[in-house]
Amino acid sequence: MTHETVALPETGRGNPAEREIGTLAFVPAKPTLLILVRHGVTATTGVKLPGRARGLHLSENGRRQADAAAARLVKIPGLAAVYASPLERARETAAPIAQARGLSVRIEEDLADLDIGQWTGLSLKRASKRPEWPIIQRHPSGFRFPGGESFTEMQARMASAVARFVKRHPGKAVVAVSHADPIKALVAHAMGTPLDLFQRIVIGPASITAIVYRASGPMILTVNSTDGNLGAMLGR
Repeated sequence: MTHETVALPETGRGNPAEREIGTLAFVPAKPTLLILVRHGVTATTGVKLPGRARGLHLSENGRRQADAAAARLVKIPGLAAVYASPLERARETAAPIAQARGLSVRIEEDLADLDIGQWTGLSLKRASKRPEWPIIQRHPSGFRFPGGESFTEMQARMASAVARFVKRHPGKAVVAVSHADPIKALVAHAMGTPLDLFQRIVIGPASITAIVYRASGPMILTVNSTDGNLGAMLGR
């Protein structure tokens, strides 16, 4: 099947009722398996803070990582949709996953990377020397990037997007390709861990994290998985 990217309407964004669903007050009729995939490596991974910079593509190694993630996910039953951040590195990681299942990549704006505003493109070396860096590491809930967004806003939009997926695909599996900080923030949200501790979570390039959203609450199956039989880990 020819790969196709589909832009979704921004249903419910800014709507208080939809944002309430984002708090996971919405109770799913049937459990939904959410499979979160971080994009593969790029030329800036581990070197710069890319934020929402456009034109950043997967490296050759990143493309291999995306293919490997697709191979691990190909046997997951009941996969209903593949969503991706609008940034190129996420869309390129989602493409082989969707193609392997005969699906289209569905763009979801709320899966985008943290908007770091004026810090976009800053090297990690320089960023780590800024006086704000200890706050970002130890008290991220109290920090907003100049010209960008706060960590709490990032977490809220991720939770809202996931609630929409759960409502839209009850009893099914859904893949969402995003970025390290948004996935870390969502894992913390699902675990009930304070956002100020989310930096303790590691989400590597092209890693897979799986959470089941049930009426009784989220259940985390695996975090930062980069190898092995995913079907066995998910009990499928």
